[in-house]
Amino acid sequence: MKRTASSRLEELLEAARSVRRNAHAPYSNFKVGAAVLAGGRIFAAANVENAAYPLSVCAERNAVGMAVAAGHERVQGIAVVGQGPLATAPCGGCRQVIWEFCDPDGTVPVMYAADGGPAVTTTIGELLPRPFGPSNLAKEPRARPGRRGRRTV
Repeated sequence: MKRTASSRLEELLEAARSVRRNAHAPYSNFKVGAAVLAGGRIFAAANVENAAYPLSVCAERNAVGMAVAAGHERVQGIAVVGQGPLATAPCGGCRQVIWEFCDPDGTVPVMYAADGGPAVTTTIGELLPRPFGPSNLAKEPRARPGRRGRRTV
């Protein structure tokens, strides 16, 4: 029996809900779970906070990192579950990371929800309409003469 795209998103959402229990969030007490679909497999992860706040890592980035570590270069879907009354959309930094591992057409589905509330389904292109990506980078950096013979790019 072949799974539909909708049923795969529901699987992702359930995996994100389940892994959220494992979040390490002693400072914000805001636990988040995320799950990505890559290569037909689900990779689920939670946020991990650190007392030095900039060192904390969002659940979405952890899940994408797990997929990359398993050898996948593309994500086919993502779900995020936070807590509280409002559906938890990926933060701006996570949107950028997700975009990096999606097909450039921006149609990869993103589903996000909260504890018991309704889920929102959208696409990464709708969440990040004008992304910065590989096409923004020059294929080969152009060298400009710098002081004392140093190259500047």
